[in-house]
Amino acid sequence: MIVLAIDPGSVTAGYALLKKEGRKIQYVASGILKFKSEDEFLHRIKDIYEQTFALIEKYQPDEVALESLIFVKSPTALIKLAQSRGTMLAALTQKYHQKIHEYAPNLIKSTVTGYGHADKEGIQKVLLQYFGLSNFKTHDESDAVAIALCHLLSRGSAEALLQKTVKVKKTGRGLAGALAHRIKEPNL
Repeated sequence: MIVLAIDPGSVTAGYALLKKEGRKIQYVASGILKFKSEDEFLHRIKDIYEQTFALIEKYQPDEVALESLIFVKSPTALIKLAQSRGTMLAALTQKYHQKIHEYAPNLIKSTVTGYGHADKEGIQKVLLQYFGLSNFKTHDESDAVAIALCHLLSRGSAEALLQKTVKVKKTGRGLAGALAHRIKEPNL
């Protein structure tokens, strides 16, 4: 399975692709999308949409992961970020309806580094150890790799939990069936 992760932005956005086969996660590609910053923001919308769509056409991922909106001090910056993210989602949902996942920044940091308030350098140290990556063009690019890694690690945990749940349901006896090996029959 290949996941495309995007760290949304209104001037630049980071992207990363990771591939998971069994328990092994491999780095495929990463980079940044640069939008025409000389254009007024509303004129950038078309560029954001087209570059996002071109990205999925080029790599054909199986799933997509995004960072959810973050708190930004400037309401204007937050509005532009939300509009950029919405434009990206519009490009993605045509092909990936119900295959788009989002993660809060603190969850990404916690999953990747073990600490929900890790800084950018802390994330990059983990990515260096995990994939041997160190030459990121921007923090947007390294953040996208972290988003993809978070998705694949979280997805694996969810699948394992689902498999355990399914095994319990297959016994047909609920909790008693699941714990049958621990229940001792009374001596009569």
